[in-house]
Amino acid sequence: MIIGLTGGIATGKSTVANMIKQAGVPVVDADVIAKEVMQVGGAAFDQVVSTFGEDILQEDGSINRSLLGDRIFSDEGQRKKLNAIVHPVVREQLLSKAKAYQQEGHKHVVLDIPLLYESNLFHLVDKVLLVYVQPDIQLERLVTRDKNGVEQARSRMNAQIAIDEKVERADEIIRNHGSKEETERQLHHIFKNWNVRQ
Repeated sequence: MIIGLTGGIATGKSTVANMIKQAGVPVVDADVIAKEVMQVGGAAFDQVVSTFGEDILQEDGSINRSLLGDRIFSDEGQRKKLNAIVHPVVREQLLSKAKAYQQEGHKHVVLDIPLLYESNLFHLVDKVLLVYVQPDIQLERLVTRDKNGVEQARSRMNAQIAIDEKVERADEIIRNHGSKEETERQLHHIFKNWNVRQ
């Protein structure tokens, strides 16, 4: 089974991904792949630079991700341009890494895809596991995590589908408001129901 792990920004998805790895289930992280493909020599690097201009490069020749991030978060047209370049390459690599794990004998693989809903990638997975926190907690955590103002945090949240809307299409939900132990208990309960064992 291919499980799609997703959430919203600052909902604690990375914490859950680490718990899944500790349970012995391989996790393929779309964000890690997205960073790799945008590194110098990566599959999307040249196209990103030619589309967004050399002023997004740092002195060492690599892409200044926070500068590019600021630019795309405030402009939907620019965000769509970047996604059109990066997403197809990321999807291809997600699937090939998942296939490699399956060929090694893993029955289940988790694809950690932050923008699973936004990019409509339901066809890549058999089940969707959503990490959820209430929007006010999400905002608070994001402001604390990134040390940015409330407005900037809101615009980052608004760049994604609202977490409450995501609930409807999730197969299971981990409500990540409490302790790590509570979160872990929910994860193990879901995996037991889905018969996920390595």
